[in-house]
Amino acid sequence: MRAIGLGVVTGAADDDCSAIGTYASAGAQFGPALLWTAPVTFPMMFAVVYLSAKLGQVTGRGLFHVIKEHYPGWILWPALIAVLIGNTIEAAADLGGMAAALNLLIPLPIPWIVIGVAATILAVQIWGSYQLIRNIFRWLALALFAYVGSAVLAKPDLAEVLRGTFVPTIEFSREFLSILVAIVGTTLSAYLYTWQSNVEVEEEIEQGRTKLEQREGATSDELRQSRIDIVVGMLFSNLIMYFIILSTGATLHKAGEKNIETAAQAAEALRPLAGDAAGLLFTVGIIAVGFLAVPIMTTGAAYDLCQVLGWKSSLHAKPKEAGKFYALIASFTVIAVVMNFLGFNPMKALVYSGIVQGFSTPPLLLFIMLMTSSHAIMGDKTNSTWTNLLGWATVAVIFSASAGLVVSWFL
Repeated sequence: MRAIGLGVVTGAADDDCSAIGTYASAGAQFGPALLWTAPVTFPMMFAVVYLSAKLGQVTGRGLFHVIKEHYPGWILWPALIAVLIGNTIEAAADLGGMAAALNLLIPLPIPWIVIGVAATILAVQIWGSYQLIRNIFRWLALALFAYVGSAVLAKPDLAEVLRGTFVPTIEFSREFLSILVAIVGTTLSAYLYTWQSNVEVEEEIEQGRTKLEQREGATSDELRQSRIDIVVGMLFSNLIMYFIILSTGATLHKAGEKNIETAAQAAEALRPLAGDAAGLLFTVGIIAVGFLAVPIMTTGAAYDLCQVLGWKSSLHAKPKEAGKFYALIASFTVIAVVMNFLGFNPMKALVYSGIVQGFSTPPLLLFIMLMTSSHAIMGDKTNSTWTNLLGWATVAVIFSASAGLVVSWFL
C-alpha cells in the first residue's frame, strides 16, 4: 500500500499536463513510431528518482539542502534558478492545459478557469494537512488509467504497435529531436528529484523524526522498500506515457492531424475518430493530473528556495509556523497564473516546458550522481556498481539528447 501511495503519486506527477501534451504531440506527429521511448526511459526514470529518494532518506535533508552544504554558491545558485524557472513555466503550462480541458466540460472563459483552479489548489496547499494532500494525490493518480481506456477505444493496429515498441526509429531533424528531448526532459523532470527527496523527509517527520539527527541514516530494509516504491511508481508512469502516445498515434496521426495546438483540440479530435468516450477520458486525465502536478511543482520550488535561504519548509507546519514557505508557494502559483495571460499557446507551452526541463535537468542529475557516490555524504550507503552504471548512462543520454537538439538547430 505504501508503494501504491508514494510511488504512484510521484509517477503520476511525472505524467503531468506538460508530459501529456508532449506525448500527445509525439503520437500525433510520428504515430506509433515513438512507442519505443517508453521502455527505454523506464530504467532511467527509476535510477534518478530512486537516487533522489535515497539521498533524502540517508541525509534526512532535501536535495538543495544537501547541495548547499557541499557545493559553492556559483554552482548552487545557477542550479536553483534553472529549477525554479523550469518548475514555474511547467506549472503555468499545466494550468493552461487544465483550463483548456475543463473548458470542454464547463463553458466558462478560460482565464476565469485558470484563476479558479489555481485558487483551489493553493487553498488545499495552505490550509490542508499533509495527510489530506497525500490522500488527494493518491486518488487523483488513479485518473490516469483513463488513458489506457482511451488507447483501447482507439483500436490501434497491432503490427504497427509491436513495430513501434520494439524497433527504435530515429530521425535527424529538428522536429524529431525537439520532441525526443521534450520526452526525455518531461520523463526526467527536475521537479521529480526535489519532490521525491523532500517527500521522504516529510514521511519521516510524520513518523515523529522531527529533528535532523533523528532522520539521518537509513537501513537496508528502508532502502529496499524505497526501491519497491519507485519501481511501482515509475512503471505506472511509463505505462501511461505509452498509452497516451498510442491513443493519439492510432487516431490523430492516422487521420493526418499532426499539429496539435491545444489540449482541447487533442481531446476533441479523438471524439470523431475513437468515440466520445475516448475524448472524455483524455480530458479527464488532463484535469485530474493537473490538480496533482501543479502543487508538486509550486511546493517543490518553495522547498528548494527555502532550503537554500535557511527558512523552515514543511507541509507539516502551519502557515504561522512557516510563513515564508507558504508565501513562496503562493508567489510561484501567482506567477504561473500571470504567465497564462501573456498569450502563450497552451499546448505549445506544454511542449516547450518539457524542452526547458530537458536542458535544466542534466546539471542537477550530475550533482545527484556525485553526491550519492560520495562517502562523505552517504557513508556506507553509496551507490552500487550497477546503480552507478545505470545512473551515469542516464546522465550521458540526457546530455546527448540536449546536445543533439542544439546541433540540429545549426544544421
